[in-house]
Amino acid sequence: MARPAIVLLSGGMDSATCLAIARQQGFSAHALSFRYGQRHAIELDAATAIAAALGAVEHRIIDIDLATFGGSALTSSDDVPKDRDDPAIGGGIPITYVPARNTIFLSYALAYAEVSGSRDIFIGVNAVDYSGYPDCRPPFIAAFQAAARLGTRLTDLTVRAPLQQMNKAEVIRRGMALGVDFGITSTCYDPSPTGRACGRCDACVLRARGFAEVGIGDPAQAAQR
Repeated sequence: MARPAIVLLSGGMDSATCLAIARQQGFSAHALSFRYGQRHAIELDAATAIAAALGAVEHRIIDIDLATFGGSALTSSDDVPKDRDDPAIGGGIPITYVPARNTIFLSYALAYAEVSGSRDIFIGVNAVDYSGYPDCRPPFIAAFQAAARLGTRLTDLTVRAPLQQMNKAEVIRRGMALGVDFGITSTCYDPSPTGRACGRCDACVLRARGFAEVGIGDPAQAAQR
């Protein structure tokens, strides 16, 4: 019988690939997404499609309100930075960072793991193309796992971050090998009301670079034409 695992699923290319890896490793995937006060819900539609396409045994969308605290362009009306060069993208913590978001998401996943019999949590964080987000760094993931083992009954819990040392091109190649349809993923921080990517925010820039390095067009862009 397949072991259960909790998989954090944002609707983007990283978390989709992470879900595919969990399935390929034989886990029964319980996908968790969050309606957290983000500026658009397009990513949740993508997450729903991804969960179905990749065979998650269930997909739950949890309602929380990080917009109450603000502090991020993703949970407020502040402008999303666009047209930034590499030094700007890689330097410092950008305004698109949502304070403590991964800590909160992982905590929900931990609570669900504890009651569902899961001993594994998958998260699609990436330390190579992480845009300066502190909660994507390997020491944070290791520290959360240690705290989780101390603070719950899950003394053998493993927080799995299989994409942590991959760049975007490597993520794309891995996802393609596992049958991920990147055409149904959503990455953009500031899409149009119909879901069309802006092509200029940091997330779009990193995504476009990844597909360019692989040498193929972005299937999501083709789907939007």
